[in-house]
Amino acid sequence: MKRFAVLPGLVGLVLVSLALVAAPTAAQPARPTPSVPNVGDETCLACHDTPGLQITLPSGEPLYLTVDRVIYKTSTHGRLGYACVQCHTDIGEFPHPPLQVTSRREFTLKLYRSCARCHEDKYEATLDSVHQAALAAGHPEAAVCTDCHGAHNIGPPDKPRSRISRTCRRCHSQIYDLYEKSVHGAALIDEGNPDVPSCTDCHGVHSVEGPSTSPFRLFSPQICARCHADPKLMGRYGISTDVFDTYVADFHGTTVILFEAIAPDQETNKPVCIDCHGVHDIQTTDDPESRVIKENLLATCRKCHPDATANFPTAWLSHYRPSPEHAPLVYFVNLFYEILIPTVIGAMVIFNATDIYRRVVCRLRERRHG
Repeated sequence: MKRFAVLPGLVGLVLVSLALVAAPTAAQPARPTPSVPNVGDETCLACHDTPGLQITLPSGEPLYLTVDRVIYKTSTHGRLGYACVQCHTDIGEFPHPPLQVTSRREFTLKLYRSCARCHEDKYEATLDSVHQAALAAGHPEAAVCTDCHGAHNIGPPDKPRSRISRTCRRCHSQIYDLYEKSVHGAALIDEGNPDVPSCTDCHGVHSVEGPSTSPFRLFSPQICARCHADPKLMGRYGISTDVFDTYVADFHGTTVILFEAIAPDQETNKPVCIDCHGVHDIQTTDDPESRVIKENLLATCRKCHPDATANFPTAWLSHYRPSPEHAPLVYFVNLFYEILIPTVIGAMVIFNATDIYRRVVCRLRERRHG
């Protein structure tokens, strides 16, 4: 209490300094007011730089009001010279009116809309995301701008790049634990490999999509193709782009591609990459836990083919193109037909051509001598 006695009227100032950012609660977020009060940062920090400053909300939760001067000044906004009132657009006079929120989450959901003033394109993108859909459906815990980027401590979201996945971990910890041990996650988090996908590479950044929508699953092979159909990128790791090309060429992949073109809003019953390899827990093809190694492949196939027998997986060529080294029988059968079919068709064309020629010539001769 001594701290508050040193600064007369501090509680009233603090309460109102955060109050006027409140906007009407609605499923579709309201736009912040365009006006910006003419108040300098030092006026705000004169009180808000006080350590341990907080109030208790009607929910019983503490709302921390301290803004560390150094943290803010070294943040992205602070370094670029943005003033406090550019986000807290309704705070411009003293004493402030009471804070009209009952909980910390309610405060966050009112304040984050200020981001739209400078980042309109990013804000608009979030309105089509699964996060915003969840928020509109009555789930206030769904992520908003400040949950991912922070408030007074905003910094580059991808420096280091593993920071992206760790940000998602705040809400999706179980998924993160799977991803961290996967071939992609281990390379990114443990090794700092810049080539492997993070969460946003597959799900998007602001217009986040998830597996709850049919189009996401249907088009997921195209997400995998961004890396696995890139010869230059795959060449660094000795991985052939045949992995993707052979999938597209087989019955499963061809059907999925047809669904993409003809019925993009419908669920396909054919497997996509993640059905066989996993989603967040993808392993290398020599890992004992991998779903696609020979020992585990029958169980993987039986997810769609419950009556599959032990020799069922042998029909799959493991993403190899038939060659004398891989599937030699299939290779030589294909070669046989590649020779036989053109030969037969070519012979038929020659036969018909000579037969037509003979008939035409014979008729001409008959007319001349007739």
